[in-house]
Amino acid sequence: MQLQDLVINDIKPLNITDKIGDLQMLFNQLTYSHIPVKNNDIYIGCISETDAHCFDGAKSINDCNYTIEGFFVRSTTNWLDVLEAFAQNDSNIMPVLDKNNQYLGYYELNDIMHLFNETPFFAEPGGILIVEKGLQDYSFSEISQIVESNNAKLLGAFISKMDSDLVSITMKIGNASLNEVIQTFRRYSYNIISGHEEDSYIESLKDRSQYLDKYLNM
Repeated sequence: MQLQDLVINDIKPLNITDKIGDLQMLFNQLTYSHIPVKNNDIYIGCISETDAHCFDGAKSINDCNYTIEGFFVRSTTNWLDVLEAFAQNDSNIMPVLDKNNQYLGYYELNDIMHLFNETPFFAEPGGILIVEKGLQDYSFSEISQIVESNNAKLLGAFISKMDSDLVSITMKIGNASLNEVIQTFRRYSYNIISGHEEDSYIESLKDRSQYLDKYLNM
């Protein structure tokens, strides 16, 4: 499915001259975090539900135009950048403009998330592994090499956390047991944060610890 096929037009933008009461009523009928606003058929931004319910003394949207947020995406924007726009603007609705700045409609967050869930990172079977290493010491080429040296497939990887001197990389790995991959990452000085498959190294340490406890308590 093309991303443009997900553009929705069932809610038209309100005009900046419309009443605040109409805006509030629309929010009461919908589950959207924002409503698009236009001025003379030109999209100018969105008003959030939180702001809309603080305008009891105002008569029209124009009286509160300082709260309008001018976010949008283009019809040519790829789905990953669209998802980023949703996150940056804390919205579940994203206006779509063409190259001439004409309003085409909007995306719903759930539809974009559905596309994300259809990617091999989520759809293909495999294990999730999170590793940690120094900010200056890791490389994705090394990570790929480690995974593939164990005859495994790297289905996807991204930086899931970044501190001042450490990064955490989350990856999905297919076609192999995670245990062998985990041991190789340890040999390359990666710290294993989480592996969603039994880690024989950790289980072995637990077994030895339990044995030692029994021995000392004899």
